[in-house]
Amino acid sequence: MDIQWRKSSRSSNADGSNCLELAEHDGQILMRESDTPDVVIHTTRTQLRAFLDGAKQGDFDDLA
Repeated sequence: MDIQWRKSSRSSNADGSNCLELAEHDGQILMRESDTPDVVIHTTRTQLRAFLDGAKQGDFDDLA
């Protein structure tokens, strides 16, 4: 399976760990943490969009 993982340009850890990575494969959005790459969450574009919209509105600011 040739998956091209992408991470945020704001990921600043020198060794590449502690980053969330996203990819698209077979119509699904995949998410993983760079330091535990074997654990992959599958979601849809619609669900990811809802999450990102909420994050942009500050819905999760208290968790960061």
